[in-house]
Amino acid sequence: MTKTYETETTKEKVILFCVNKGSTADSEDPQELLAELEELADTADCEVLGYLVQNLDRFHPKHYLGKGKVEELKELVEQTNATGVICDDELSSVQMKHLSDMLDIKVMDRTLLILDIFAAHAKSAEGKVQVEIAQLKYNASHLIGLGVSLSRLGGGIGTRGPGEKKLEIDRRVIRDRITELEKELKAIESHRHTVRKNRINNKCPIVSLVGYTNAGKSTLMNVLTKAGVLAENKLFATLDTTTRKLEYTDNTSKENLLITDTVGFIKKLPHSIVKAFRSTLEELTYADILIHVVDASSDGFSTQMEVVYETLEDLSCMDKPVITVFNKVDRLENSTDMILSDGRANQSIKISAKTGENVSRLVEIIDEVLKSMKKEVTFLLPHSEGGLLNMLYDQSRISSKEYVAEGVLITASLNEEMHKRVEKYIV
Repeated sequence: MTKTYETETTKEKVILFCVNKGSTADSEDPQELLAELEELADTADCEVLGYLVQNLDRFHPKHYLGKGKVEELKELVEQTNATGVICDDELSSVQMKHLSDMLDIKVMDRTLLILDIFAAHAKSAEGKVQVEIAQLKYNASHLIGLGVSLSRLGGGIGTRGPGEKKLEIDRRVIRDRITELEKELKAIESHRHTVRKNRINNKCPIVSLVGYTNAGKSTLMNVLTKAGVLAENKLFATLDTTTRKLEYTDNTSKENLLITDTVGFIKKLPHSIVKAFRSTLEELTYADILIHVVDASSDGFSTQMEVVYETLEDLSCMDKPVITVFNKVDRLENSTDMILSDGRANQSIKISAKTGENVSRLVEIIDEVLKSMKKEVTFLLPHSEGGLLNMLYDQSRISSKEYVAEGVLITASLNEEMHKRVEKYIV
């Protein structure tokens, strides 16, 4: 009989550090400046033992911090018995190597931490391939610096991520593996393109949820569509794109639309991640409406909104109608009196996805925006255009119809494509 043993995972104990560029204020709270990095560390199941911030105009080219501050960091590591340190910026291979030599401890940076989190949370085949590509590209650019630090404990948080075995392969082998994975990703993307094409051909409106990580997109998705998506109070709890149908009834008819949930954004999201997940993020370019979910209970929600808009601009998605949803108002005192607005959005609304407050009104707003995107016209459709009439029933909102000798007199709200099809019959 084979015996099985449970092994307890050792929790990483870390010190967080960063350079506060351009600041000379010694009074700024290090814990506050590193709050988001601490959330990332918590998501990666680390125990944070301390914080260190240095105010500098620019990063030291060799060891990121000044020499004196590195010594201070080393003392803090020894005092707390930390097993690693995490930098809030991406370190160059040279900086990582020098810091590792000077501190004699595992050195990680924000990018490596995010890659670890993505590796732990990716569930789909596409997500896993995307994460591995990003990890390999990071490794290829950090082979010199990773040599010592990865050999200690397998790299990253605990033993997740690329690990020790990657030390034995050189850049050529990494390039070969990336090429292999990119071919695999293209095959997956081809399937995604087919599914996307079918959605477009069905003419069902597509609404994409976007927002800063942990703003409540998955919770809202579940409330709207009963999707059953994992919703946790952690950064990047879900990475895989989910699409579900939302059925609702307005005053005149039953309507359908598709809701798509995508990966959340974050400040200083690694370029390798954005590039690897570009095919997933491209879902946004096919949306009819973007719902920008904002955590209204966060002190830094204005900054988070800027990060989201910057990312949307990078993806060339700012030509879409935007509905900004100020979520988590159940956590606010006197939320009714609070003025929350977004000048770049077509409409804004305060909701609580958790309690359901104002969610029904959000659906009404989505419907209003969709209607505003369509033109209401009256046209006389000949009896010979039976196929077009069926398309109109499936894809358009018909306000009235009357059968006359020449055909069917119809008043309907049409999207641009349907408008072109009936243009010659407009009366």
